[in-house]
Amino acid sequence: MPRKLAAGNWKMNGLANSLDELRMLAERHANVGVDVLICPPATLISACAHLPVRIGGQDCHAHASGANTGDLSAEMLKDAGASAVITGHSERRADHGETNADVAAKSTAAYRAGLQAIICIGETLDQREAGTTLDIIDGQLAGSVPDMATATNTVIAYEPVWAIGTGKVPTIAQIADVHAHIRTRLAARFDDGGEFTLLYGGSVKGSNAAEIFAVQNVNGALVGGASLKADDFSPIITALENA
Repeated sequence: MPRKLAAGNWKMNGLANSLDELRMLAERHANVGVDVLICPPATLISACAHLPVRIGGQDCHAHASGANTGDLSAEMLKDAGASAVITGHSERRADHGETNADVAAKSTAAYRAGLQAIICIGETLDQREAGTTLDIIDGQLAGSVPDMATATNTVIAYEPVWAIGTGKVPTIAQIADVHAHIRTRLAARFDDGGEFTLLYGGSVKGSNAAEIFAVQNVNGALVGGASLKADDFSPIITALENA
């Protein structure tokens, strides 16, 4: 069975005093029956690594080292205490022009360093309204997920771009359709495709988490703003534990 995962992406938020929120979260959920992963800014990874929750990076470079000012390699994230890294987030794709090939290269780098890759996919509002959502998902799965992906080293996060940080959430039927489609594609391509953890992301909060987690093939969530405060993220984790 896919492992349940509640992952928080802090994005460009968090200073040293933010660790108090993470400590509170760790105290509440250290022994729950789901994986809890926080991806803070890289400046906080080492400071978080001793806490009883998993820590991840938000991005990595495809190369292990080199003249790439400002970038971090997967090996550096691993050395700092990370166990996972987000690749292909829509903000990286949109703001930094990352292609499916770029995402695949970064995910391969994650495997090389011993990190789990959380590969993000999802359609824009224009693509949703044009009825091409599943075509976009197919292209991203084919181009962004390396052939060496397994249910152990890879998590797939479906994040409709139009729902990220907007308060808009797809209908339960829409979430179910996309997650079923992803599962079918993974099962056709990988021997363990039925065991990949599939996350939903996009305006997940305590008030809608239980309904989302009740959807077949939704094994957890990738949460943005609601992961910054323990009181906001904790109900989401509890809902996943009870799903």
